Amino acid sequence: MNWTRPFQRILITTVIVALALSALSLLYYRYVHFPWTRDAQVRANVVGIAPRVSGPIIHVPLTDNQILSKGDLLFEIDPSTYQASLLKAQALAEQTQADLVRAKQQLDRDTVLYAKRVIDLRELQNAQDEYASAEATFHAAQATLQSARLDLGFTRVVSPIDGYLTNFDTSPGTYVTAGQRLLALVDSNSFWVAAYFTETQLAHIQIGDSVQIKLISHPGTTFYGKVESVGWGIHRTDGAAINLLPQVQQTIEWVRLPQRFPVRIKFDPHPTLPLRIGETASVSIIRRVH
Repeated sequence: MNWTRPFQRILITTVIVALALSALSLLYYRYVHFPWTRDAQVRANVVGIAPRVSGPIIHVPLTDNQILSKGDLLFEIDPSTYQASLLKAQALAEQTQADLVRAKQQLDRDTVLYAKRVIDLRELQNAQDEYASAEATFHAAQATLQSARLDLGFTRVVSPIDGYLTNFDTSPGTYVTAGQRLLALVDSNSFWVAAYFTETQLAHIQIGDSVQIKLISHPGTTFYGKVESVGWGIHRTDGAAINLLPQVQQTIEWVRLPQRFPVRIKFDPHPTLPLRIGETASVSIIRRVH
């Protein structure tokens, strides 16, 4: 009886099983100690632009989705009212300056007369009080003048950052109110990745870990970054009150899915390719900080 062939089959099967178990062990080790996720998105800081003065818009040199540099004009508000306020503040400042000079001259004269015993102390004190009052009024007028200059300058709204204009639908004639957000800019220097890892993986993620980033929008390019922070909580609907009673979702007792927490990834270096908020990404830890 030939035992060679069955023995070979058993050996081959054993080797295949051992290789499969080794591969599974290696994959599990990498999954646990070098976590990865396909649940990630590109994010960026969005700067809301609101005018600091109110009035109708007279000039808009923009188009939607335009690339902007810091200092570029976004829109201009009718400056007529603020120009008039500036002229009035200038006139008031000049008047209070003249009053201050006059009060100083009177104080100087009364100081000399008091030294010669021509006037009494009360008259000198009255002159001192008049001068102090004129000085305070002058400083208040200077502040009003500075405020009027600022308001006039605020009629020209410029970009505070390098970025991209998005979802823009404003035209000349629109009346804007101070402090009311009118448009949004995506900060082109603030792109980062929000990667969602399961709670079982968080113990193996530390701030400073090096990561590899793949974007669906740029399939041939590999990006790199570092773990910047790990989220401390997520919103849970269970227990939210509806009609003063807690809402609790039904669960299957034998299936307990781990929660996912956001991990903030900073690009390192920052990509030169254009990025967009919401792009799908996959993130894997490639080197851990010890």
